[in-house]
Amino acid sequence: MIPVKNEREISVMRRACKITAAARALAGDMVRPGVTTKEIDKAVHDFIVSQGATPSFLNYSGYPASACISVNNTVIHGIPDGRVLQEGDIVSVDVGAYWGGFHGDCAATFACGKISAEAQRLIDVTRQSFFEGVKFARQGNRIVDISRAVQSYAESNGFSVVRDFIGHGVGEHLHEEPEVPNYVTPRRGPRLVRGMTIAIEPMINQGTVAVRVLKDGWTTVTADGKLSAHYENTVLITDGEPEILTVTEGL
Repeated sequence: MIPVKNEREISVMRRACKITAAARALAGDMVRPGVTTKEIDKAVHDFIVSQGATPSFLNYSGYPASACISVNNTVIHGIPDGRVLQEGDIVSVDVGAYWGGFHGDCAATFACGKISAEAQRLIDVTRQSFFEGVKFARQGNRIVDISRAVQSYAESNGFSVVRDFIGHGVGEHLHEEPEVPNYVTPRRGPRLVRGMTIAIEPMINQGTVAVRVLKDGWTTVTADGKLSAHYENTVLITDGEPEILTVTEGL
C-alpha cells in the first residue's frame, strides 16, 4: 500500500527534508582537492545531529556511514574513507535525515575543481533529467510518465540510464512504495495522488548501462569504468504543481 501523508505529516517531512538538503549543500561546498570523503561524511553527520535529527543512512541495513559519497565511476553507495579528492573528480553525495518520525532523501553530483567539459555535461544532463521527470509528478499522472521523461532526456543526450537501482517512495520509511524507475517498464505504475511523497533520482552513466557491486556489498561502479552522476530530491504530489521538499529555504 502506498502511504499518503496528511497535512501534519507533510509539515514534519518539510523539516526533515530541509535538514537533508542543507546537509547535501554542506557536503557540496566541501568538495575540493585535498579533502577526504571521510571528512565530508563526518561534517554531514555532525550537521544532521546538530539539527536534532538522525542520519538516515547510518547503520541502514548495515551501511557504515552517514552519507554515500561516490567518486567518478562509482554510481551509488560509495563508502566514505581516507580517499583524497583530486582535481577533476566528480563526486556524488547522497544523504538522508530522519526527524520527527519521517525521512528526507536527496543527492547531487559536484565538480572537484576544474573538470572536463564532458564530465560537466554529464552532471548537467543528470540534473536536468530530474527536472524533466518532475514536470510529470502531478496528481492523475502515472509513475511511468516520470520515468519516460527522465529516460528520454538522458538518452537523447547520449547517456545511459541505470536499470539496477531506482527511485522510491519516502516517508516514515526511507524506502517505501511506490517504486519510481528512471526508465520505462511494462508496468505503468500507480496513479499519483495528492499526499504521496517520492524520491525521484536519476542515475546516469557516460557509457554502458551495466553496473557491478564490489565485494563490500555496497559500492556500485560502472562496468566499463566510465563516469556516472546522480541527482535526487524528495517530491510531494499536490493538487497542482509538485513541491520539491529537499530545499534549504527556511531552515
